[in-house]
Amino acid sequence: MLWKKEKDKIRCSLCNHRCLIAEGRRGACAVRENREGRLYSLVYGKLVAVHIDPIEKKPLYHFYPGHASFSIASVGCNFRCLFCQNADIAQLPHDHGGLIAGKDYKAEQIVGEARENSCLSIAYTYTEPTVWYEFTKDCGRLARKKGLKNVYVSNGYMTREMIDDAKFIDAANIDLKAFNDNFYREICGARLEPVLESLKYLKKKGVWIEVTTLVIPGKNDSDDELKQAAQFIADELGKETPWHLSAFHPDYKMLDVPPTPLETLMRAYGIGKEAGLRYIYIGNIDSETGRDTICPNCGEVVVRRGWMEVLENRLQGRKPGQCPNCGKLVAGWF
Repeated sequence: MLWKKEKDKIRCSLCNHRCLIAEGRRGACAVRENREGRLYSLVYGKLVAVHIDPIEKKPLYHFYPGHASFSIASVGCNFRCLFCQNADIAQLPHDHGGLIAGKDYKAEQIVGEARENSCLSIAYTYTEPTVWYEFTKDCGRLARKKGLKNVYVSNGYMTREMIDDAKFIDAANIDLKAFNDNFYREICGARLEPVLESLKYLKKKGVWIEVTTLVIPGKNDSDDELKQAAQFIADELGKETPWHLSAFHPDYKMLDVPPTPLETLMRAYGIGKEAGLRYIYIGNIDSETGRDTICPNCGEVVVRRGWMEVLENRLQGRKPGQCPNCGKLVAGWF
């Protein structure tokens, strides 16, 4: 999908690399190939991960908290993040001479298994779902017909054309990896601006958005950069947009950077609060701080969490999402 011929090459319009692909070559994702003047997905239905996860693992904290999400992935990514924490599958084609791996599935199987396992949603996750869009669309449209929700966990590099076509997406957690274009270019092999535009456009299209920033010591954790990120979320996406601050652990090609200390995440938390953000969370670190959902009006804990699990949900009364203490509606889908 989303390609056209340009003389003897193909222009792919699925993501914002907008690769111009010669005969026999692949795009930046390494999973879409020009074969005799047609663009083919090499990973349609080829899954390397099929799991049942709590929706909190995505992380999505304001999208039906506590439900089970049927989570799937194919290989491939259009980014080359040096810190990739799923590099074994996301970077597999890049790191192993174009290797494509996975077990063949049909959309009907995925939707069927999700329903059999009492999952409320299907999550397209672990790797970048944009690069295996065609299968996510077939699963997503069928899931909608069967009463299931659809969740994208993405780097946000999809084009407007893809967003316009992806009417099946209900919610998305988008990585805002930094608020620094040099970081995106040097560490991720991409650019910042298209991610910001996608975030705004997804919001405009009615997709429930939560944002995650992996806070990396010495790379994207300055006060100035965190303030810019928080202000962008508050001004462009709304102060009700959840911001997940995630701890970095050395991985892949960034083994020389230390893990994120809790103090750094708490500093980022405070910066988010100063920007007016109502829902800020701390994750990927052993801390009870920043797990719970707190009513922005009265300060009561309305969703209490352990490690990626809901221990108590007080937003499931006669009017879902309403604080039982003050009556204020908490933003999200409940």
